Amino acid sequence: MIAEAIINAQKSCVRIMKKYKVEITEMLQKTVTIEAGSREAAEDLVRGEWKTGKHILGSENFAGVDFKAKEPVRSKEKER
Repeated sequence: MIAEAIINAQKSCVRIMKKYKVEITEMLQKTVTIEAGSREAAEDLVRGEWKTGKHILGSENFAGVDFKAKEPVRSKEKER
C-alpha cells in the first residue's frame, strides 16, 4: 500500500521536480509527579530538575512526529 502511494506520488510529480526543505519535528513526553504549592511552582520545580539532568527523555518517551514542507528552494541559477 505504501509502495503504491509512493509510485503514484512520483508519477504525479514527473512534470516538474522542485527541491523542498522538509522540517521534521519529534515530540517527546514524560509525566512526573512532584509536590508543590501551586501548578506554577510544580512546573518551575520540574523545569529546574529537567535543566539539571534529572529527567532525561529518550526514545521510550516518543509522543509523535510532524513533517512540514517549506516553499520550494530557489536554484542559484534562477537568482542570478
